[in-house]
Amino acid sequence: MKFPSSLVPGASEPFRLEDGRVVEVPKVTPRFSTWTEPPPGDTFGGKAILDFNGRPAFAELVILWSFIEAGWDGVWMDSFGKRHLRGFWPTPLPGELPAEQKNLLERLENHAPGKPTPWDVFCWSPDGVLFAEAKRHGKDSIRPGQIAFLVAGLAAGLPTSSFLMVEWDLA
Repeated sequence: MKFPSSLVPGASEPFRLEDGRVVEVPKVTPRFSTWTEPPPGDTFGGKAILDFNGRPAFAELVILWSFIEAGWDGVWMDSFGKRHLRGFWPTPLPGELPAEQKNLLERLENHAPGKPTPWDVFCWSPDGVLFAEAKRHGKDSIRPGQIAFLVAGLAAGLPTSSFLMVEWDLA
């Protein structure tokens, strides 16, 4: 799978699963630029607004748009609004899941232990799928539902390379 140059994993993040196993998930630690213009609208509860090539974006959209520029397709998995997005301003831009990706996502959500929370960004290409989780360095941490989603993905046969931890900070 071809990763965007700014999101090539150079490390891994250990995840301790409920059964005691530890799995290593690829990890990248990019630095994103802050949006310096006035906020374009809703900040989704105070999320940091970043600059992606002159466009305002949340970290999830920076990740998504980076993968799209690298030839992938995908959506931001807004678990709070229970929707799939490809943009946010001036109004949220819905993203559609093809049947194959929709079936995979439903399988993972329905067979995960506990209450699964899909990872932030779901991308796909002819080479495979990728779920990326955005966490701001020192401010966010993985929640149990996200570990449940990882467990479901691994149980469904996805390799750890189908998951990516993006621990970002401001440039």
